Amino acid sequence: MKFEKGETYIFALGGLGEVGKNMYCVMHNDELIITDAGVIFPGGELMGIDYVIPDFSFLKQNESKIKGLFITHGHEDHIGAIPFLLSEVNIPAIYAPNQAAALIRKKLEDRGIKYNNLYVYNDKNVYKFKEVSVEFYRTTHSIPDSHGIVIHTPNGTVVTTGDFKFDLTPIGPIADLHKIAKLGSEGVTLLLSDSTNAMNEGISNSESKVDSALDDLFTKHNSRIIIATFASNIYRLKHIVDTCKRHGRKIVVFGRSMENNIEISIEGGYIKHKNLFITPEEANSLPGEKVCVLCTGTQGEPLAALSRLADGTHKHIKLRSDDIVVFSSSAIPGNALSISRTINKLYLKGITVYTNTSLSDIHASGHGNEEELKWMIRLIKPKYFMPFHGEYRMLKKHADIAVSCDIPRENTFVLSNGDVLSMKNGVIKKAGFIQAGDSYVDGNRVGEVSNAVMKDRKVMANDGIVIVIANMDMNGGKLLSSPSIITRGFVLVNENLELLKKLEHLAKDAINNKIKTGINYSDIKLEISNVLSSYISLHTGRKPIILPVIMDIKKGVKN
Repeated sequence: MKFEKGETYIFALGGLGEVGKNMYCVMHNDELIITDAGVIFPGGELMGIDYVIPDFSFLKQNESKIKGLFITHGHEDHIGAIPFLLSEVNIPAIYAPNQAAALIRKKLEDRGIKYNNLYVYNDKNVYKFKEVSVEFYRTTHSIPDSHGIVIHTPNGTVVTTGDFKFDLTPIGPIADLHKIAKLGSEGVTLLLSDSTNAMNEGISNSESKVDSALDDLFTKHNSRIIIATFASNIYRLKHIVDTCKRHGRKIVVFGRSMENNIEISIEGGYIKHKNLFITPEEANSLPGEKVCVLCTGTQGEPLAALSRLADGTHKHIKLRSDDIVVFSSSAIPGNALSISRTINKLYLKGITVYTNTSLSDIHASGHGNEEELKWMIRLIKPKYFMPFHGEYRMLKKHADIAVSCDIPRENTFVLSNGDVLSMKNGVIKKAGFIQAGDSYVDGNRVGEVSNAVMKDRKVMANDGIVIVIANMDMNGGKLLSSPSIITRGFVLVNENLELLKKLEHLAKDAINNKIKTGINYSDIKLEISNVLSSYISLHTGRKPIILPVIMDIKKGVKN
């Protein structure tokens, strides 16, 4: 699309229609401000993929305009894509609050990336560029140093909330309600607001309730307590450490992300009592009532510490029949089945399991419920409203909430990644679309795994692969022997000998038929694929990948 000089443009490269992969942009003339650069952890349908990150194509094309990447807080869905972004796009500076900056440094260090332009901001800082300026306000979330971001442009002010809730009895600092209200009184053109819990009525639990519930649980049980929680929920980790201190328990930690976050939080002063942490060997030598195990695996991830405990495959620790396992977390959409699978394995071992229910407040979300979203809208008083950070149903519900708070329906925008809003003299309208989508990270490779590759992986996982190996003398124009059929994930060889023999005959006939019309590798391979695919689909209802391999024996060439 064409960008007009003098207008301001707002768009998302990730975070709309999905929970995660957050990346939002405000562009005015030759100044481009980026907010957050997050990942999504793939579900089972994305086989072999480590992360899903935003498509950076637009940023590459407009690299010279970028003034900085501004980070709201240190969760992976807001900072996880930074190493991949830096490898593809020149980012002149990254501005992040203290905890997020420490996590980013660790992330870059682990990947061997040197970057010297990472700056720590606080809610007093203001960064001024030629025509655009950026400031911040403190919010409450499940990680320290969470902020909303304010972007002032010649055409109006854009406010993004980041992730937030309103907790009047938080463990950390309370949200800066006065500054939020002051922004509203000064005039906000567009509010981008967190939609994660838009479907939840009422007000979210205070984090202080979790502290009380954990204390009751520790008082009630004298056996070993195993707590699974999000490694990034720093305030929850602080709860657990403080509770262990009060009850005379030592802590052993499992899960690299958990270890990293605790180490950084101890260095930053967010978590005290470093002397409580012990090694697995020390934990195994102590009685259960003196130990708390802190681990990852709240979402039933197969390789996480809790899953390996449930499977009995953890190399450092084994479950005991009197253990208490606590899920201090909520289910991320799409993970209910894997979580249930892990819980069932624990029950089969006779373990007592606590999850978050109305009878046990052992988790509080870091995102605000419906009434808190209304509160933010009332304080900011925006002229226009754009819900972000959520699946479509969440965005739609949040737009409805805004309308109930007197935002005109025509002034709300439920958008998709890549949709562009233009802002001119305080008036906002839809302006067009830019390229925005998913980029897959597979190992150290970014963007090399295309949708076609993912389709092949799904086919192989569901229907398997059939490899046809044909030995030929291409100069002589003849097949030297019957083709060999090798299958993986298609059928059991011993139980389907007749079918495999039929496939050999079909492949042989297909090759001989094509030889009559001339020798061409591509045509022969295509004929084999077409003939075998049709027969297999008709007689088995399956569609495996057909991979013909032609060996030119005389030349010793494989094709």
